[in-house]
Amino acid sequence: MHPHAASGGVTTATADLEEIVDRYLAAGGQPGLVYGVVEHGRLVHVGSRGWRRAGGPAPDERTAFRIASMTKSFTAATVLLLRDEGLLRLDDEVGRYVPEVAALRPPTDDAPPLTVHSLLTMTAGLPTDDPWGDRQQDLPDDAFADLLRGGLSFAWTPGTAYEYSNTGYALLGRVIAAAAGAPYADVVTGRLLAPLGLRSTVFTAEDVPAGHLAQGYRATPDGGWEEVPFAGHGAYAPMGGLFSTVADLARWVGGFTAAYPPRDDDGGGTGTGGGTGTGGTAADRGDGGGGDSHPLSRSARREQQQPHRALAPLTLWRSLAEPPVVRGQAYGYGLVVEHDPGHGDAVGHGGGYPGFGSHMRWHPASGLGIVALGNATYAPAGRLTAQLLDHLLAASPARRSAGRTGPAPSAGRAMTAATLAARDGVEALLRRWDDGLAGRLLAPNVDLDEPLERRRATIEAAVAQLGPLEREPVAPRSASPAHLSWWLGGPGGRLRVEIRLTPQVPPQVQTLAVTAVRFPPADVRALAEHLAAALIDAEPGWPAGWLLPDPVLDPGVEEVRRALRVAAAWSGACRVTAVTAGDGESHATFRLDPRAVHRMPLLLTLSWEPGTRRLTSLGLVPAPPEP
Repeated sequence: MHPHAASGGVTTATADLEEIVDRYLAAGGQPGLVYGVVEHGRLVHVGSRGWRRAGGPAPDERTAFRIASMTKSFTAATVLLLRDEGLLRLDDEVGRYVPEVAALRPPTDDAPPLTVHSLLTMTAGLPTDDPWGDRQQDLPDDAFADLLRGGLSFAWTPGTAYEYSNTGYALLGRVIAAAAGAPYADVVTGRLLAPLGLRSTVFTAEDVPAGHLAQGYRATPDGGWEEVPFAGHGAYAPMGGLFSTVADLARWVGGFTAAYPPRDDDGGGTGTGGGTGTGGTAADRGDGGGGDSHPLSRSARREQQQPHRALAPLTLWRSLAEPPVVRGQAYGYGLVVEHDPGHGDAVGHGGGYPGFGSHMRWHPASGLGIVALGNATYAPAGRLTAQLLDHLLAASPARRSAGRTGPAPSAGRAMTAATLAARDGVEALLRRWDDGLAGRLLAPNVDLDEPLERRRATIEAAVAQLGPLEREPVAPRSASPAHLSWWLGGPGGRLRVEIRLTPQVPPQVQTLAVTAVRFPPADVRALAEHLAAALIDAEPGWPAGWLLPDPVLDPGVEEVRRALRVAAAWSGACRVTAVTAGDGESHATFRLDPRAVHRMPLLLTLSWEPGTRRLTSLGLVPAPPEP
C-alpha cells in the first residue's frame, strides 16, 4: 500500500517515518504491517507493507487485526465507567463480584483481599501468565469458574509488587459482568464501543466484514509463514480478545489525548471521577471529530493514564558513543506510562498474541500518537511506535518544549497569572527596593527565613556589581503554576531569580532566591569555548598558555583527561550557551549544549588562580534536567 497523509502538522516528516518502518521490517520482518499517525484525535498519515492475507492486498486503516493486550485499556475504561455510574468502587473486594475469589488463599496470613484496584494495576500478586494466558482466550465461563475454585498460585503477597497478569484482567471481566448485570462483551460494546462509533472494534473474527480481516501468522524454520488459527471468544477476552483497526484505534487514542489539558468546558462522560456530567461538543470531547460523545469523563481518562504503580526504569542505548536514555515506567489502569527526560510523558500499551503483534503510543502534551498493527506472532510493534513517536517529537522544538513542561493544567491558570504578576513585582523590588511593596508581595516567612534588611543589602550589592539588569529572552522555567525561575542579565553578569507562591488567596511569594553570577575574564570564556568545540576529538587538545597542575604533584590531572575523553564520546562538539555560576575571579560554570541531537548537555566548571592562567581544577558533569 502506498503511504498517504491527510492534513496535519506531521506531513513533512512522513518520508523519514517510512524509512524507520523499512529499517524495522528489515530487522525482523512480518507478513503485513499497517501504522497510523494520530494528531489531536485525527488520523493524519497511514502507511503499510506486505499483505493482510497471503497473496492478498496490503492492509490499510480499515483492516482488522487482533489487538491482544491492548484490549486491557478497554476493560479498564469500562471499569471506570461502572465506577462513575456508582455500580462499583475501585476498593471493592473482588470476592464481592466473583464468589470463587473469596476462597483463594494468598501466600501470607496478613495479606489483604484482592481488590478491583489491585487487578487494574497488576498488583494482585498473581504470577505473569504469558504465554499460557494467551491460550486461555476461549476458555468457557464455567471452566474459568472451575479454574478459580481449584485455586490460584501467588508470586507475591497482594499489594506488595507489580507483576503482569492476564488472569487478573480476566477476573475484571467477571467483575464487569456482575456489576453491570450483563455479559462482559455486551457491556463493553454497549457502554463504550458503540457510543464512540468504534464499529470495527469487535470480539470475534466472525464479526469482521469479509475481506477486512488480517490473518495471523507464525514463522516457519524455512523462512516462510504459516497461518495461526483464530481462538474464539471466552472468559479471557477481557485481557486480549478485541479485534480493531488503525482507524478505530486512532479515535481511541484521540480520546485519551483530548483529556489534556484539564479545562472548564464540558467533555462529556457520565461523571468526573465519581460525579455526574453532561454532553459537550465533539471537538471538546476528544472523539476524533466524529460527533459522538465520549462516554468516559475527561477526568477518568486522565486517571487511567496516571502512574498508579512504579516499574523498573527503562534504559535505552542508541550506541556506546552516546549517553543512554533512562525512562521512568509505571502502570496505570490498563496502560503503561513512560517518562522521558526530554519529551515528558508517553502513554500506551502493546499486544502480543499468537499470530499478531500491536502497539499504541501517544504523547499527551502534544496530542501526537502512533498505532502499529502487525500479523506475526508477538511482533515487537512497541519498538516501532517508540521510534516513530520519538522522531516526530524530536523534529519539532515546540513539541519537545510541550513534553518537558507537561500538559498545562487549566486549574492553574489563575495561579499562573498570579505567579507572573509576582515576577513583575519582584523585578520592581530588584530595581528599587520598596518596603510597602515587599510587605504586600512577600509572605511573612520570607522575613523570618532571612531578615528583609539582609536580603535588601544582598540584592542591592548584586545589582551594583552586575549593572543595570534586563529580563533575558530565555524562556522562564516552571515546575508548577506556582513556581518560576528566570534570568536577568547585565553588563557584569547574570542574576537568577526563583519564586514560589503560597496556597493562599490571593497568594504571596513564600520563596525568593536570588543568585548572582559574575562573568569570568575573557580568556576563561575563550578556554571554555575551546574545550567545548574540541570535544569532537577523541583526545581533545589543550590550548597554549593555560597550565594544568603538575601531574606529578596532583594525580587529579589524569582524572581531568579521563573526563574530557568521556565527554568527547558522549557529547561530541558543543557550544557554550550560558554562564550559570561563578564569582568572576576564581571559578565559573558554563553550560555546554551539544551540536548534535541525542547528545548530552554538560556543565563545565573551571577554577583558576586569580590573576594567572593556571587552572586549579576542571570538572565536567551531565547537566541536570531543567524543570
